[in-house]
Amino acid sequence: MKFDLKINGTARQVDVPEDMPLLWVLRDVVGLTGTKFGCGIAQCGACTVHLDGEAIRSCVTPIGTVGSAEITTIEAVGGSPEGEKIQNAWLDLEVVQCGYCQSGQIMQATALLRATPKPTDADIDDAMAGNICRCGTYPRIRAAIKSAAEA
Repeated sequence: MKFDLKINGTARQVDVPEDMPLLWVLRDVVGLTGTKFGCGIAQCGACTVHLDGEAIRSCVTPIGTVGSAEITTIEAVGGSPEGEKIQNAWLDLEVVQCGYCQSGQIMQATALLRATPKPTDADIDDAMAGNICRCGTYPRIRAAIKSAAEA
C-alpha cells in the first residue's frame, strides 16, 4: 500500500505493507537510521520517535496507524526549542557512553520537556522509566534533563 507521510517536515510517499512497523519504514525504506532497534516489543525505548509531538515506540507502531500525524525523528528533533535544549545539555554533560540508546532517550526527554517544562525528579522518573540504558548513564540523563529545563 502507498502511504503519504510527513517525516521531519518533509512529505514522503512509501509503498509498504500496512502492518510494517514505523521503525523499519524509517530505517530501511526512508534511510533515517538514527532511530534504533532495541527489543522489538516496546520495552527498551531505543526506537522512540514523536507522532505529533508525543513519544511513541516505533518498533510496535504499524505504518497503517500513523495516518496524517507528523513524524519527528532524532535527525530533526533539535529543530524544536525543547529538542535543542536537550541535545545541548546532552553534549554539555557528556551523557553518552556507548550511545546506542541515546536517540530514544533524547526523544523521550524532549517530549517530557514539551509536556512538563519544569519537571520534578518524579516527573523525570515517570517519563524516562521505559528507556533502558545498558551503560547506566541515568544520573547524567537526569542531570541533562534538569539542565535543559533550566536553560
